[in-house]
Amino acid sequence: MTVPLRMPDISSLRAFVNGRGVDVPIGGTALDAVRLADPAEAAAIEAGTRAIADSRGLPIAGDEAAYGGAIYRTISARAAQRALEGEET
Repeated sequence: MTVPLRMPDISSLRAFVNGRGVDVPIGGTALDAVRLADPAEAAAIEAGTRAIADSRGLPIAGDEAAYGGAIYRTISARAAQRALEGEET
C-alpha cells in the first residue's frame, strides 16, 4: 500500500527580530516581521525614531522582502544614519 505524500501548507516563513522568532506571511516585509515581534517598535520605525538592521548591523529598508531565517534588529534611527554615512565615505 502506498501512502500519498502531502506537501505541507507553507504560508509563512520564520524570521527573527531582536532574538524573537516570528512567522511572517509569505510576501511579508522586514517591517511586518518587526510588527509581529513588537508592535511598539514597528510604530517607532514608522515614526522615524527607530530603524531596522540586518544580521550584520547594516540598516535596511522596512519594505525589504522578508526571507526565511532572516535576522533583524531594531536600532536607533541616528545609528542607522551614521552607518549609512560611513558607507558613503
